[in-house]
Parts: sequence; C-alpha cells; structure tokens
Amino acid sequence: MPLPQPNLDDRRFQDLVDEAKRFVQQRCPEWTDHNVSDPGVTLIEAFAHMVDQVVYRLNRIPDKNHLALLDLVGVRLFPPAAARTDVTFWLSAPQQHAVTVLAGSEIATARTETTDAVVFATEEELVVPPCELVQLAALDHATGQTADRTRELADGQGTPCFPEHPQPGDAVLFGLSTAVPSCAVALRLDFPVRGHGVNPDNPPLVWEAWTGEEWTACDVETDGSGGFNRPGDVIVHVPAGHTASVEARKRAGWLRCRVVPNLPGQPAYSASPVLLGAIAFTVGGTTRAVHAERVTDEVLGRSEGVPGQRFVLARAPLVAGEEPLRVVVPIGDRDEVWYEVADFARSTEGDRHITVDRATGEVAFGPALREPDGTLRRHGTTPPRGSTLRVPEYRTGGGRRGNVAARALAVLRSSIPYIARVENRQPAVGGVDGEDVANARVRGPLVLRSGQRAVTAADFEELAREAAPGVGRVRCVATDTGADAGGVRLLLVPRAHDDGTGRLEFGQLACSDELLRSVARHLDERRLVGTRLVVEPPYYQGVTVVAALHGKPGVGPERLRQEAADTLYRYLNPLTGGPDGNGWPFGRTVQAGEVFAALQRLDGVDTIDSVKLFPADPVTGQRGEPTERIHLEPHALVFSYEHQIRVTAR
Repeated sequence: MPLPQPNLDDRRFQDLVDEAKRFVQQRCPEWTDHNVSDPGVTLIEAFAHMVDQVVYRLNRIPDKNHLALLDLVGVRLFPPAAARTDVTFWLSAPQQHAVTVLAGSEIATARTETTDAVVFATEEELVVPPCELVQLAALDHATGQTADRTRELADGQGTPCFPEHPQPGDAVLFGLSTAVPSCAVALRLDFPVRGHGVNPDNPPLVWEAWTGEEWTACDVETDGSGGFNRPGDVIVHVPAGHTASVEARKRAGWLRCRVVPNLPGQPAYSASPVLLGAIAFTVGGTTRAVHAERVTDEVLGRSEGVPGQRFVLARAPLVAGEEPLRVVVPIGDRDEVWYEVADFARSTEGDRHITVDRATGEVAFGPALREPDGTLRRHGTTPPRGSTLRVPEYRTGGGRRGNVAARALAVLRSSIPYIARVENRQPAVGGVDGEDVANARVRGPLVLRSGQRAVTAADFEELAREAAPGVGRVRCVATDTGADAGGVRLLLVPRAHDDGTGRLEFGQLACSDELLRSVARHLDERRLVGTRLVVEPPYYQGVTVVAALHGKPGVGPERLRQEAADTLYRYLNPLTGGPDGNGWPFGRTVQAGEVFAALQRLDGVDTIDSVKLFPADPVTGQRGEPTERIHLEPHALVFSYEHQIRVTAR
C-alpha cells in the first residue's frame, strides 16, 4: 500500500473557533456573550478563517515535496500532442505552370465571437503540376490484354470503355502527361446520355492510380458522369506515391477506373459505356497539416557564460514529437549550434547540448558537477559570456482543441497565388492535451520501476504511452507466427474523441505513420538486445446491432431510438466501452445477452422484442449472417458499425 501522506495540522475553521472560545473562558471569565452577533466572536471567526487558510497551505507541503522528487528523477509533464489532417488546396482555375504551396503555410477555422481560430500549418511543400490526357487504354480482364484506344478517341467516333459485357476486373486507363502525386485531377468525360443498368449514384467502379508497386485506390470527390451514364466531370484525389509507368507500351502517369463486383442491391453493368471525348487537368493538391503555429528567429536571451543556465521560450508549450530544438550562438564570424538531447548523462565538456522541457518551454544548458577530488566536471559546453542566443524555429500548439471536424479548416491565413480555397476533407485527429500533475504523480512510480528499460509486457506498454501522448490504449503480446515469431507485438489504439454519443469514424482509429514511428523509435532504444519489435494497430471486428423495442407510455419513439443507439455506440466502443467503461476488452466475445441488458437499463424501454448481432466489415460495409454471439480473435477489438433500432410506442 502507498505511504500515507502526513496531515501536519488537522484543525478546521470550527475547531479553531471553539478552541479560541475556550481560551477566552479561561483568561477572561467575565465575557459570557458568545453569540455570533457579538463583535468579539466576529473577530474570533475572522482570525479563525485566516488561520484555516494557513493550515491548508501547510498541508500542501507534502504534495510539493512529492513533485520536487519527481522532478529530480526526471519525470516531466508530457507536452500536448498536435492534431494532424490532410488539407486540400483548390486552384482558382487550371494553370499552365506548376503551383507551389510552401511548407508552413497557415490555414485556420473561422473565428467567431466566442471562440478563437484554430490554426494549422502545412508540414511539407506541395507542388501542383499541370497535366493533360495523352493516352487512353482498355483492359480486358478475361484475356489480360491492354489495348491502346488513344487513336479511336482522337477520331471522335467514340470507343467502348469495357468489353461488350463488363465483368469485374475490366478497366479503362487514362494516361496523363506527367505523374501528379497528391493532386486532385479532373477528368472531363463526354458520354452519351444513356443508361447501362447501374445506379448512377452508386456504380460498381473504383478509381486507382499506379504508385510504383501496385494500383492504389483514389478518393473520388465527385462523379458528374453518374458512373459513365452522361457527360460530366470526375474529380479524383491521386495518392502521394503516384508515378509514371508503362501501360499498352506507352509511358504516362496512369489512372484507371476498374469494374468491381457489385454488392447486394447494387446493379451491375448490362453494357459497356462508349466514351466520345476526354480531357484532364489538375484542380488542386493535398498535403499534411499540423495544429501548430511556427515561431521563427526568437531571441532567447544573453549568455552569462556560466554552466547550468536556464531560459524560457516565449510561446510554450512546444508540440510533442517535433524535430529537436536548436539554439544558434554567433561566435566570431561563424554561428555555432547547440542541439537538444534527452539529458546530460552522456554529454562531455565539449558537447554543445541543451535539454528542453516542452511543457513549460524551459531551455537548459549543461551543468558543472564537483568531483570527489574537488575538480569540476562539465556536462556540455557553455556559450561565451554576452553572446546572443537565438532559436531559429519551433512550433507551439497542440491539444484536443485541434481535433476539428471535416471541412472546418476553410480560411487561408495568407494569400497564395492561384489558390482559391482550402478545406480538410477528413476530421483532424491526434490532438491530446498536455499531462496534468495528478497523472504525473501516478506515472512517477511506474517510471522508477521500469528504469526506462523495456523488459516485461507492462514495461513495453508503459513506455509506449510515454513515447506518444496520442496513444489511447496499448496491448503488448508475443508474436507467434511469421518471420517475427518469438518477438514482441505492440498493438496501439490512438486517442479518438467522439461527440458525446460514443460514435467514432473508423478512420479515427487508424494509427498515423508519425505515431507508429515515434513509438517504435522510443522503444527501440530501450528494448533488450535481440528483441524483435513490431508496432501496429489491432484488428477491429465491426458489429451491427439490429434491435426492436417497445417504449413506455408517453416516451417519444424518436428520442428513445436515439438514446438506444447512443447506448450501443458507447457500450461497443474500443476506447470507452465495455463493462467497466475503460474500453472493450481485447478478444472479448460480443453476446446478444449483454446488449439486451444494456438496452433494458434505459428508462424509456418497456420491453425488447429482439436483438440480433451482425458481423460487419467497417471498410466495405458488408455484413454477415445474424448470430447470437460474435467471437473476436484474442487480440482484436470491437467497432460499432451502423446500429439499427426500431421503436414501437405503446
């Protein structure tokens, strides 16, 4: 059990008042009016109130000593983690030359009377090159042959996109004059207005781009052609790895539209569409943005020429997971750079090292420690006296505030030539507030126990949380099969915040490359020699609940339906669900009886007619057969997918 914290003085306000009145009776027996209306009692209560405040502060001393001890052993508060999202810059019109969006370009949400704008900055430079359609080809999946249709298209008589009876795997290929990675491409297609048996709003088609090793799916912004049933523009977002390749003996930046197997209720093609004309051009580009403001060329202060100097940055906290901070010091006719390190344990006298507390923005230079023989041992060199310390660049921001909704980023903070508007097509994820003191006090003993070394499964899990505040849940298991058998497999669930109803988008549970890299890099320095480590997300089993309820008299069916759906989304939640509310347990079977009990606890429910469970694929939307229980793999998690509730009023 933990050591009890001492209570240095347990007296409270009323105890002090009663004690003072007893002293009055002993030293001044003639004063007998002890009513609250007596001026003397008023003075006693006033002094008792002030003494009570002093006692309260006195009892906080153990907390202060505890935090001071944590600071001595190197336990620092985690800084906030910044949310990230992809932002799309749309051109004002197709251009004849490449349009460049510089790294650090800022976009923001709209500012209102009650909330400030949330600012994001691009992490990399975005180049939107011009392109045009130079080749057309068609793939017959049955024969595996790709035929060049460029000349037929140029003749203006039209060319079929697929064989006479399109089958899954048949495709039409569009060759662009250059590769357009991370760009939005518009294909203006001319088809005769004619039905081909498919639903124009949901045709069995997928757009793909060649990325060097495979065909990668593209996001479709709009399909004005209705699945090749009428003239219109198709705008697709090309993935970042798009590269030129050879198809039908022609080299181009290839895109293709492929027929896929139709889902239940989705009609298939009865005949091939005929393409009469086509042109292509770029209309925008997409790049990564982070919830952080860029601060440049900040003067930190002047050096006093002594070891152990400390300075504080003007804009704290710093974003977690960014590049190491640098401090530039002009010495003579050159600039020398001090680099950020985790600590000064390995720093020698000539090393130009600093440490940074990213939560508070404190920058510290290496100390000098006295040895037993009286000499001083320096852990890092000190800038010369009087020299100016300058920080070239750092980023400040982060926190849950950056988890903005889709299309919330719509304001350009600065004018960019040829850019008309900007938007984030997906919500920003990954923003986590900085650590509070209460959590640091709980984490401190765990840090001391592990000694910053990953040996046991608990060590791996705790160090993974330390490496990235964006980790919501973590599970360490042994790798049983494959090339990494006998190694350590770390399953990460990123933090994801819902709207209060428990609903999560499946994309919110995708681990970003930055998150996986930061955790793997942190653990790689602390694992035992020879330990093979794999860091990846777990498998998610989608579950759809179909339930029929009867509401109590006077309960609105729509309100009860909404409450029942919210209950299911909260209960079958990988982060906040399960019996204890700490997230659905790994590998726990989903049973209809548990779902029945969760719905029965709702106040407005009278009776429940039926509860059916359907296994679902959150990516494709396909559902399996109804069942009473859904078994999960030992290290899989559940994901709520489109529950359906029917409520009948009494």
